[in-house]
Amino acid sequence: MKKTLSTVSLWALLSLALGLWLGAAIGWGAFALGLLTLVLTSGRQLQKIQLWVRDVDAAPPAAVGPWDDILAPIYRRLKQNREQIQTLNRHLEGMMMAAEALPDGAVTLDQSMTIQWCNKTASQHLGLNLATDRHQSIFNIVRTPEFAHYAHTRQWDQPLLLHINQRGQERALLLQLTPYGFGQFLLVTRDVTQVEKLETTRKDFVANVSHELRTPLTVLLGFLETLRDMPADSLPMEQRVRYEQMMLEQAQHMQAIVSDLLTLSTLESSPTAENTAVPLNCVIEQALQRAKALSDGQHVFVTYIDDNLWVEGAETELASAIGNLLTNAIRYTPKDGTITTSWVLNEDGSATYSVQDTGIGIAPQDIPRLTERFYRADKGRSRATGGTGLGLAITRHVVARHQAELDIKSRYGAGSTFSIHFPKERVRFANT
Repeated sequence: MKKTLSTVSLWALLSLALGLWLGAAIGWGAFALGLLTLVLTSGRQLQKIQLWVRDVDAAPPAAVGPWDDILAPIYRRLKQNREQIQTLNRHLEGMMMAAEALPDGAVTLDQSMTIQWCNKTASQHLGLNLATDRHQSIFNIVRTPEFAHYAHTRQWDQPLLLHINQRGQERALLLQLTPYGFGQFLLVTRDVTQVEKLETTRKDFVANVSHELRTPLTVLLGFLETLRDMPADSLPMEQRVRYEQMMLEQAQHMQAIVSDLLTLSTLESSPTAENTAVPLNCVIEQALQRAKALSDGQHVFVTYIDDNLWVEGAETELASAIGNLLTNAIRYTPKDGTITTSWVLNEDGSATYSVQDTGIGIAPQDIPRLTERFYRADKGRSRATGGTGLGLAITRHVVARHQAELDIKSRYGAGSTFSIHFPKERVRFANT
């Protein structure tokens, strides 16, 4: 502004000088011409500024006279604001990405408990679709009396455990409400379905162990009390021997259960299987000798064993898995049945150990649960033949530790085939 006034003042003096020298008309004419020039110049400068205002992100126009001192600080402030906004946007994007990466679900609610935002995990937990459910009441999404009561009590020291059904699947969720900001709420969801299943499995395991040990302990205690309370000469020697034999069998059964439990514990807590070349044909032959002794000539054994086919792994673990499959085949195959054992190389370079029997078979609904601890498709027959109910659970762990697969095929009343498929990477040959 000072620059403009100085220019006008200087031109007025020049015009005055011309008027005194050449006459008043020329002086006034020169002064008017100067003002016209100044107006036209200012108009062109204002036009440049007007064009710049349409895109303030660009640099301001140069040489706009007195406007330079005004536009420069405005442009600097705009530039600083843009940089601050970009920084805030980066922080916001980072926070949103972090929220999306949370293993827990997060839902923001306003003071009316309507949904403002949620991450992907919350969408999966609650079945939310933010595009359609934004500004919907959370009570329209989580429609359970327990959650409504929990939300309205406004006492959220503890989370709420909620069981919901989504697409036919039962899911257990922990929901925790927390106030934040000004009248806003954060709903955090955590999927504890697996935790509940593990806890149920743990409780079932303890109950099953107690049940499995209680039966032989009851038998032992009963016989011991009988022998203690009866006079020494009142019990015939033959009956005493029979009692002692039955007590020995029950003690051995308990010992087998404890041994299998220790084996399972070792498999679950130890690192992955060691990598040594194991001559599996020898391991199978040893298992077959024990199986034939257990069979006592009641079954027909057929074998197809590749003597040059080895596998990389832990010999003791593999021996346990191989022996368990043979033992199960003997227990569930009637007298004069056939048990076929094979150890062969497949066309793709993998190898398969399988035990096929002509036994009683397995019902379709029992097959998925066979590898659970203490699960028996035929409880009475398994206990009668001395089974602990842990053999296939051990086998499953051994198979997993060797990156192999356990395959079970059976027809009820027509026999079963248990196969362990070893990947190509673990197959070795005797001559290499």
